[in-house]
Amino acid sequence: MNIYFSCSITGGRTDQTAYQAIVAALQADGHAVPTAILADDSVLIEEAQVSADEVYQRDIAWLDGCDVVVAEVSTPSHGVGYEIAYALGIGKPVLCGYKDGVKVSKMLTGNSMPGIRVAAYTGVEDFIHTVRKFLADQDKGRQTGYL
Repeated sequence: MNIYFSCSITGGRTDQTAYQAIVAALQADGHAVPTAILADDSVLIEEAQVSADEVYQRDIAWLDGCDVVVAEVSTPSHGVGYEIAYALGIGKPVLCGYKDGVKVSKMLTGNSMPGIRVAAYTGVEDFIHTVRKFLADQDKGRQTGYL
């Protein structure tokens, strides 16, 4: 599956080790993750070398081409919010995960749009389990013609 992984970049990198674990698990499961660089230590350096227009065009192309979006939303981010809204607007399934106990926008937790799932997790392995179930559900839906 082609997965757009979304996470905070300029909003803060305190959850970077979680980002890395999530992306590593997705890749180990055989999924394509074009946004894997976002979990990397060098992302701030890499992104500083690309114009805002290039980032926007690149990320929109990745969103258009993905099967699903997996977003880690523990750290607030304008970009992540935009990516989630864009993905839902074009009919992409979205899973948002956040650390249990972290305050998350009610625009996410109260969202009842079709295609979005928001889940708290207690540890990164817990979220990886949730991601795998979400992806299996998406695969099952495609096979039965419901997605």
